[in-house]
Amino acid sequence: MRRRDVGTDIVNPRLTPLGWVGLVAVVVFGCLPTYWLVATALMPREEVFAPNRSFLPRAISLESFRTFSGNAELMQNLLNSVIVSSLTAILSVVVSILAAYSLSKFRYRGRGALMVLLLSGQLFPGALLLISLYLLLNTVGLLYTYTGLVLAFTTFTLPLTVFLLKGFFDALPDEILEAARLDGASNLAVLRRIALPLVAPGIATAGLFGFMRGWNDLLFALTLGGQDKRTLPAGLVQTFIYQGAADWPALMAASIVTSLPIVVTFVILQRFLVSGLSAGAVKG
Repeated sequence: MRRRDVGTDIVNPRLTPLGWVGLVAVVVFGCLPTYWLVATALMPREEVFAPNRSFLPRAISLESFRTFSGNAELMQNLLNSVIVSSLTAILSVVVSILAAYSLSKFRYRGRGALMVLLLSGQLFPGALLLISLYLLLNTVGLLYTYTGLVLAFTTFTLPLTVFLLKGFFDALPDEILEAARLDGASNLAVLRRIALPLVAPGIATAGLFGFMRGWNDLLFALTLGGQDKRTLPAGLVQTFIYQGAADWPALMAASIVTSLPIVVTFVILQRFLVSGLSAGAVKG
């Protein structure tokens, strides 16, 4: 009997014309909110609120962007977001590396309970713990400070980043680490010289999650940041949303500016993220 080549059985999928129509419709539907955001930000104010507003802008105006950049309070909120998000990403990565490496490569009493405790942190919504966190930060004198915000954001980021990095450390062969220890390297040296370069995609992903947690949060920033330390999402709400109304053109322009750092960060770290996903797929 003639042996069949497995590779020849793989069929190259091709979309039918109806499939292409459906795919294009889904893409257009997904991109429509982004287009409406950009179009509203670039339209003149009188056109945005006109009863017969057109789908395509009749004229382009940067008035809404000038409204955002000319607001000194929003510029301070932007600086607060950069500081808090960067520190949250750094602290999340440092703590996650140590915790994930410990949970992955060491065996000790209470290890399983610690993993369950970390996972249980994902079971409670942040709003449920907000009052307790507010009272705790107020008691220790960290309310309305950068430190308080960073600790609050990091607390709710760690369960995800720890288990993300633990998966990367689990994929490292123990033989490589043991060989380094036999050569006289300490546990810290093994982690720094051997393990960390091999899990760089996971570190980049964890840092991105930490940065996004600090950048996008509204509830904690609005409650724990106060007037001076609140971040940009809280500043946008208090500046452009009024009782029963909203300054939509300025809010849309500010939303575009707010989204840019996340997009730029993702583009910079994209090759690490893709290589991490590829390594995970091959490993599986």
